[in-house]
Amino acid sequence: MSTLPSLDAAREALRAHVLQHSLKTGEFTLKSGRTSKWFLDTKQTACRADGILLVADVALSLLPNEITAIGGLTMGADPVAYGIAAIAATRGRQLRSFSVRKEAKDHGVTGRIAGALQPGDKVAIVEDTVTRGLSIFEAVDAVRAFGAIPQFITVIVDRGGTCAQMAQQAGIDYEPMLSATDLGYDFGS
Repeated sequence: MSTLPSLDAAREALRAHVLQHSLKTGEFTLKSGRTSKWFLDTKQTACRADGILLVADVALSLLPNEITAIGGLTMGADPVAYGIAAIAATRGRQLRSFSVRKEAKDHGVTGRIAGALQPGDKVAIVEDTVTRGLSIFEAVDAVRAFGAIPQFITVIVDRGGTCAQMAQQAGIDYEPMLSATDLGYDFGS
């Protein structure tokens, strides 16, 4: 592992938590089918009280003021979005949270959106870890179809892939909380 880059205090604390609780080393096959010597289970950070507080500290420093709702594709986005929204409320910022189902529900409240998203909301799409960005952009498409406006994307860790380029092409601001290089790894490795 190389020397870690300097980060602001909030990101440094989040990095320490991710390195302690979420980073696994060994031989792993990623969702893309590629193999890697490191794997991130960032739910180990997002689903711990001390971890989600650190995630919220960083995320809330990044979220544009006009954002009114936060969510993403279930399962990776759920603890991130709900935790950030709850902690934001304790700090005087109201964010509605929601999940995008993997497939549309055909009974009760139908469709892919579950939660408090409203048409016209200005949305932050979140995820725990991203490599390619396909899950994020599946959520972007569902949010747009619902009538809300995706304006910002953030993730706990960007492993390096195509998400930044996809966001730029879609005209959506993107800033990860941490990157592979922040954890001492090359992008995409």
